[in-house]
Amino acid sequence: MSISLLAGIALIILPIAFNFAFLSLQRSFEYPEILRKPTDYIFQKFSAGGSRLIGQWYVFMLTGLLFIPIALLVQNVFAAQRPFLAGISGIIGVLAGLVQAFGLIRWTFLVPVLARRYNDPSTSSAAKDAIGVVFEAFHNYAGVAIGEHLGYIFTSAWTIVVSVMMTTSPIFGSLLALLGIVAAVGIFIGVFEQSGFKAAGAINAISYLVWSLWMILAGVALILAR
Repeated sequence: MSISLLAGIALIILPIAFNFAFLSLQRSFEYPEILRKPTDYIFQKFSAGGSRLIGQWYVFMLTGLLFIPIALLVQNVFAAQRPFLAGISGIIGVLAGLVQAFGLIRWTFLVPVLARRYNDPSTSSAAKDAIGVVFEAFHNYAGVAIGEHLGYIFTSAWTIVVSVMMTTSPIFGSLLALLGIVAAVGIFIGVFEQSGFKAAGAINAISYLVWSLWMILAGVALILAR
């Protein structure tokens, strides 16, 4: 199996898996709206989800981690034609996958422990307050700062670099490149949500759907090019 064919298949499978995992969490855990809820509500909902919810979070984390080999496969697709930009895309893509996985993995290892202790009837009010502080600290650092903020930056940067390489490729063309740039700009706007730009979250969510479509179309183009 050639690199181009493998990259094409991966580009189709990953966004489908990503959106499936996202929607499953949306249905069972009210994600991402639940992140704006009080800590007590989050822990109660998390404990109610049990091991099945932890598994869903693990799968969602894997979609971020699996972005790393896809970024390297895409790098190889463009390596002969645009070696410098291809190398840059590989570095940025690896960083994008790492920060997203790092931000999400807290839900499979840290949050279950915190939720269990928080919901324990023997836990005092003071201990609950301390657990809440720990959760908020990791939520804002690992989740918001690393997983979301850096994740949006690296994902949008990778998409722009790849889209630029697409403009000179006979396989993809300028229209697909333009779609990627539009998606990248929308994803990047998500970094302004914490600064008070209320529409940033909705723009970011819609842009990820456009980004998923862009990846699928890129994968189809690579497969058909054979």
